[in-house]
Amino acid sequence: MEVYQAIVWIVVAAILGIIIGAGIILLIPVVRERASNKRSNKIIKDAEIKADRIVKNAQIDGKQTVNEMKIEAEKEIKEKRNELNQTENRLFQREQNIDRRDAALINKETIIEQKSDTLNRQIAENVKKEKILQEKIDGIIEELEKVSKMSIQEAKDEIFARVESKMAKEIALFMKNKEDEANEICNRKATEILGLAMARFAQDSTNERSVYSIALPNDEMKGRIIGREGRNIKTLEQLLGVDLIIDDTPEVITISCFNPIRREIARITLENLIKDGRIQPGRIEELSEKAKKEVDDSVKKAGEEAAFRLGLPRINKELLTYVGRLKYRTSYGQNAYDHSIEVAYLCGIMAAELGLDQNLAKRAGLLHDVGKAADFELDGSHVEIGARLARKYGEPDVVINAIESHHGDVVANCIISHLVQAADTLSAARPGARSETLETYVKRIEQLEDICKSYDGVYQCYAMQSGREIRVMVMPDKIDDLSAYNLARTIKDRIENEMTYPGQIKVSVIREYRAIETAK
Repeated sequence: MEVYQAIVWIVVAAILGIIIGAGIILLIPVVRERASNKRSNKIIKDAEIKADRIVKNAQIDGKQTVNEMKIEAEKEIKEKRNELNQTENRLFQREQNIDRRDAALINKETIIEQKSDTLNRQIAENVKKEKILQEKIDGIIEELEKVSKMSIQEAKDEIFARVESKMAKEIALFMKNKEDEANEICNRKATEILGLAMARFAQDSTNERSVYSIALPNDEMKGRIIGREGRNIKTLEQLLGVDLIIDDTPEVITISCFNPIRREIARITLENLIKDGRIQPGRIEELSEKAKKEVDDSVKKAGEEAAFRLGLPRINKELLTYVGRLKYRTSYGQNAYDHSIEVAYLCGIMAAELGLDQNLAKRAGLLHDVGKAADFELDGSHVEIGARLARKYGEPDVVINAIESHHGDVVANCIISHLVQAADTLSAARPGARSETLETYVKRIEQLEDICKSYDGVYQCYAMQSGREIRVMVMPDKIDDLSAYNLARTIKDRIENEMTYPGQIKVSVIREYRAIETAK
């Protein structure tokens, strides 16, 4: 029974708890709604208060802004009015100034018209006076012509002739004095530079011939070189492109060819054949190919060595090959390869003393005679060929001008070109550098003397120092001192234009006058 009562109480308590919980759940939204209504009412009231304040503040700010804008507008209106007043005043003053200027211009025009009328009257009077004076002058001239027995043109010619004679002497004297001063300064500076260049550089002289002579061990070797029915010598001449001269000279065979490269290949081939002893067409062809390769390698090596010795980078390899070919080329007996290196050294030294680009000067000096490496293959002088090669392989304009102008064919337009000319002359003119044949030497001496004897007043001339100096004796009664100076310049110009010669030629005109009396 007690258990049953307990269960009943538990059930009753659970039911009550459920009823109470449901009531509470139902009451919670009502309570929340009331609370939210109170808060929203409060928020609305606060918002209305704040809105009233904002409206009142906005009204106050608007009134202040309107007042400020009114004040600013009134100030701008006052300023514009002041500016307009000032502009009106300036325009009024300008109108007054323009009126005054108009009045002044009218007065000036009146004065100018009056002066113009006066000048016209004076011009008319001057024209009349000029006519009268001209008539008087014509009459005086007629009287003078009658008295002097000369026309006006004859008198003018006489005066011009006298003035020209006098001025020619004065001009020649002035030119001589100025040239002497310039020569003195230039010679002093050039002597210093060239002396320093020569002191810092020394080069051996090598004389080579255009014909090679090969020594044979015995005369039997001549027959072996000729071969049966001349087949060996024909093969040699066809393969090598040279002429083999076999004369009565014992144990000697001569190689002749205008192409120095072929001549060198022929020399090496013959020397190897003589050493080998097997002389037959097959062996000749084999050794000739070997000699060609050897010469090609030697040419390339010589070109690269020249650039290396001078410290010149970035030169085209094909152009260096032409430089190397100069090793087998001579000019008046002087080796062109050694001459080019010597000129490059001298150009570099002089350029360094003058503060110029030393490498560019060396480059121009090395390549100035590069045309001689191909003048036996291409048409044109070595100057033209060298310029074409330099342009082909992209050399600078300075180098091209140095090549074109080192013999005076083209005007030198840069200092380095003048340095190349000086170095080329210095290298060629030094003792032992060059030689020439007796026939060429005699012709040059005769041409020198013929040029000097062609002038009136010259009674004798002598070529001295192997044709490097010419002394001209003149008649003192026909040629005075200034004329002697002009004669020397004229002879110098003709020698430069008409002759080809190594180095320099000094022209000396000698005038001597002796007054002799005998006391008895």
